[in-house]
Amino acid sequence: MPYTPDIKRPPRDLVAALAEVGTATASSELYKLGIRDPFIKGPVPFTRGRRIAGPALTLQFMPKREDLYGEDEYADREKQLHRHVLYHTQPGDIVVVDARGDMSSGIFGEMMLTYFAGKGGVGMVIDGCIRDAAKAFALDLGYWMRGTTPNFHTQTTLMPYAVNVPIACGNTFVTPGDIIIADDDGAISVPVDLAEQVLRLGSQHADWEDFSRLQLAKGGDLRRYYPLAPEAEAEFELWKRENLNDVASHD
Repeated sequence: MPYTPDIKRPPRDLVAALAEVGTATASSELYKLGIRDPFIKGPVPFTRGRRIAGPALTLQFMPKREDLYGEDEYADREKQLHRHVLYHTQPGDIVVVDARGDMSSGIFGEMMLTYFAGKGGVGMVIDGCIRDAAKAFALDLGYWMRGTTPNFHTQTTLMPYAVNVPIACGNTFVTPGDIIIADDDGAISVPVDLAEQVLRLGSQHADWEDFSRLQLAKGGDLRRYYPLAPEAEAEFELWKRENLNDVASHD
């Protein structure tokens, strides 16, 4: 049976708070911190309205090569390497798959996805496809991927090659344990070492956006309220004291 390392998981409260920040704000703050483009390009949201965050379990596919891949994987199920990423699942995990943008291989089907959901996994980000779509979408999971197919994972030109290694999903570098944020805008990868800064800056950003949104909805000057101009800072601070402090006092 192949050895596949586990990941180090960040604190759950940090992960939950980043889900509230969302991809757009987190992407903007990562840019300021030096990460130019954290967006995982290719996978799109198939479960609209979902907003999740979690540590990445990674799975790498490669072009199939006959001397490395044998049909005997179906005689010995433990040779099916794509199963092994799921064995690591803990509540809140997200599986991220570099499937090379392939549209003819269903990386996971209903039964494996059912197992993943039962173990507490929350979502899949796949630069490729799944199969058994109708039953898969009935599960309590979020899906960001390129599409669906009736084919199984090694039916055509791919083979699973490595679990919990750095991958290039949608041409974006993802390290095992990176925090994935995914919502209706897509999925991004947040390096763990930057996660607390992203949360702090993103929360500040969200606060003034809430204030600015209210002002713009009342016909406020775009030049004053977006982005928040220095001359509106005092107004924002007053609003924050009156509103955010009230919310905190009721928690």
